[in-house]
Amino acid sequence: MKVAVLATGGKDSTLALYKVLRANYEVECLVSMVPLREDSWMFHYPNMHLMDLFAEAVGLPLVKGETSGAKEVEVEDLKRLVAELHVEGLVCGAIASTYQKTRIEEVCKQLKLKCIAPLWQQDPYKILREILDLNFEVIITGVYAYGFSKNWLGKRIDIETVEALVDLNRRFGVSMVGEGGEYETLVLDGLFFKKKLKIIETETFWKGQSGYLLIKKAKLEDKPK
Repeated sequence: MKVAVLATGGKDSTLALYKVLRANYEVECLVSMVPLREDSWMFHYPNMHLMDLFAEAVGLPLVKGETSGAKEVEVEDLKRLVAELHVEGLVCGAIASTYQKTRIEEVCKQLKLKCIAPLWQQDPYKILREILDLNFEVIITGVYAYGFSKNWLGKRIDIETVEALVDLNRRFGVSMVGEGGEYETLVLDGLFFKKKLKIIETETFWKGQSGYLLIKKAKLEDKPK
């Protein structure tokens, strides 16, 4: 089956991409929506300008579209973009967000596509452990919930980070996988990557209890053979 994969460069969409590749789906392209506002209801905001590099790193074509980020309007923007593709299915990294998944399902229904969500309803802790077991190199690029601090920005997701997320979930109800928008991530490398992302220059933006790490400059590096 020919599919397009909704991609943000974050851990969930990247894991979903990995899973459909392993399942021998024919991935025609990545699809990225670039919101023009930070508080998009549907789409990832920090560092979406890196998606061209990310697509090159994983060796897949990229189709991009801009959206105002306004509630519901952004769903129509996605539908218009996906309608131009010659695919039979659309893959997303939704885990527990009914808001996100129902809207993607509706887009698929209207376009007569199969909606594929390989992470749906999986245990958040097991997802994080799978990311570690697969040796994905992931950093946290944005935090937006009580319990996080500025020190989380740029932190790599390793076993200590996972346990800290478990603690935040226990104390404050923070989603361990950031499904409610509590935090955002960027995958720098993975098993199936052709090249890896190397960060050169960053700038931190922080206001009140939240902030994000802007990656101002990055490049691709060859991986050892």
